[in-house]
Amino acid sequence: MTETDKQARGARTALVTGGARRIGRALAVALATEGFNVVIHCRSSLAEAAQAAEECRAKGVRAWTVCADLARTPEAEALVGRAIEAAGPLDALINSASIFPKDTLADAPLEAFVANFRVNALAPLALSRAFVRQGREGAIVNLLDARMLLYDAAHAAYHVSKRAFFTLTRMMALEFAPRVRVNAVAPGLILPPPGENESFLEKHAAQNPLGRWGTTADVAAAALFLLRSPFVTGQVIFVDGGFHMKGRVYGA
Repeated sequence: MTETDKQARGARTALVTGGARRIGRALAVALATEGFNVVIHCRSSLAEAAQAAEECRAKGVRAWTVCADLARTPEAEALVGRAIEAAGPLDALINSASIFPKDTLADAPLEAFVANFRVNALAPLALSRAFVRQGREGAIVNLLDARMLLYDAAHAAYHVSKRAFFTLTRMMALEFAPRVRVNAVAPGLILPPPGENESFLEKHAAQNPLGRWGTTADVAAAALFLLRSPFVTGQVIFVDGGFHMKGRVYGA
């Protein structure tokens, strides 16, 4: 998009949680390319958030960084207000931040379920409610997980929290209409988990009907489609090569 195109469409602003790293960063940069000013949230990745902001500014838009620990309810509830103070009214909210600890149903302490729910489901709900309280039209895109409809036995607390987030996405789409649209993207095999490398992707690619892995650009394209589609709400786009249709237990 040219600078003239961006100016013609007017200044729009998006808040991206977890926007400093991985898929969140790709989403922030894609939004900047689309002409959005971007507020990049991080918990502690200050240097990476600053780098992501500079990458966004290089696209000809404005960018800010804001830190908050979404595990702390007061910080989660205040984040949208802080973003508005910095950047003005928000047109889009991308709930991308999450935690992804390993555990199983047999050994995960109950506190692990609480922690995953707090960051992966309740914090996005708090942000979304604050976004809606602006009283203006807008769009929310939530980042889910293609495995949520199956069973990720190696990340039990995470799995349950993402299932809850899926349900919340549909509830919010109904409750926040007609002013705010709420949709989601459910990525599959896109990036290796922290501590893994590309061999992880090569190992698991055959599990997808398409026989390969995707890219962060694929996820960003789906998110941008949802932001551009004024008559779409309550939908989930699976960016997973068809993996969610296979009905298997992952990690067992």
